[in-house]
Amino acid sequence: MKPILELRDLSFEIEGRKILENISFSIDKGEFVTLTGPSGSGKSTLLKLIGHLISPSSGKIFYDGKEIFKYAPTDYRKNVSYFFQSATLFDETVYDNLAFPSKIRDKAFDKNRALKGLHTVQLPETYLNKPIRELSGGERQRIALVRNLMYAPNVLLMDEVTSSLDKENKEIILTFIKRLNQDEKLTILWITHDTQEIKESNRLILIKDGRAEDIKHD
Repeated sequence: MKPILELRDLSFEIEGRKILENISFSIDKGEFVTLTGPSGSGKSTLLKLIGHLISPSSGKIFYDGKEIFKYAPTDYRKNVSYFFQSATLFDETVYDNLAFPSKIRDKAFDKNRALKGLHTVQLPETYLNKPIRELSGGERQRIALVRNLMYAPNVLLMDEVTSSLDKENKEIILTFIKRLNQDEKLTILWITHDTQEIKESNRLILIKDGRAEDIKHD
């Protein structure tokens, strides 16, 4: 079975400084993988490369057996979704945000899926029409996650999305992610320094001095 993601000799440098060098590994469908390593080691850069947000200096990235640059960027990002560290919501209400993925696909808004998503992240149905200016930071992060998953991707990339959240919000998001991985076989690749969150992944890849090393693989 071919991997869902594969990196071959991936390198990235900026202004003559090497950030990543000859990174090679593959990820199978349904894996839950944590990227770890010291601050400044290139973890976020690597995630952005996989998310097709920046381009490598050399090397290749394959999604489902095909080099990612052969996909239209919008098509690729529907399959490999990048979830930013700080949630960005727009327009006026939660509804505006959860309806947006349907709007850009010219499809009808699936209200039932939206309400199910709110329930899963422990927010009441009444939040659908709640103004975003009234949301807390943790609620914004949860709404943004539901928005990203209105149309489930095959791979979810997450860059320290719980780092600024309190314990309760961390646990809510972690439970949601675990359910997606276990029940829907969503492939997850995330960066976290939280010890409990690291324990939940089935694979740990250390990024250090610009290189990658598997240090845990169930």
